[in-house]
Amino acid sequence: PHDRKTVRGFLLWCKENKLTQRFTLPSAQTGQAAPLTHACRVTLLGQILTNADAPLRSRTAAGLLLLYAQPVSRIVRLTIDDVIQDNDQVLIRLGDPPSPVPQPFAALLLDYTAHRTNMRTATNPGSTWLFPGRRASQPLRPEYLAKLVHQIGVPTVAGRSAEIRQHVLDMAAPIVADALGYHHVTTAKLASQIGRA
Repeated sequence: PHDRKTVRGFLLWCKENKLTQRFTLPSAQTGQAAPLTHACRVTLLGQILTNADAPLRSRTAAGLLLLYAQPVSRIVRLTIDDVIQDNDQVLIRLGDPPSPVPQPFAALLLDYTAHRTNMRTATNPGSTWLFPGRRASQPLRPEYLAKLVHQIGVPTVAGRSAEIRQHVLDMAAPIVADALGYHHVTTAKLASQIGRA
């Protein structure tokens, strides 16, 4: 599927730049992964919180995905300033207002923030990215972070879809949109799909 998407983009670019004769591409087929069940999501959360053998970076990213329905493309754009410690409470700025981080994930997030990877290279000593990459002033690439999350057994798309649906079931769609940084149309559409107006 990745190769088909890449080739499609290349062919459209060729067409737009008049490098080929006129042609028509068939509509792109998009399939969505079925959301995880609530029980499966809870089991995965338990595993990332307790499996100390798995890399801390992968566990933290998986937690953000499973708890806050954040796509990896948005997770890599977070900075250490988005993690807020206010006395005993930990918040994460994904939307407005910042969202509370429940324990024990809050402890995991703070531990990772204090011990981020890729900080000992000459290019990153002062990086503020929560997930710094190897290149100077750049975060980790989304596809690489997705691979790390997959390696610990967490499906990125199915996990995110399960969590956003759960949030929309628990709260009004506009509140979910504001808190998690989603567009209001996206959460309203989800609410309509799952039968909650």
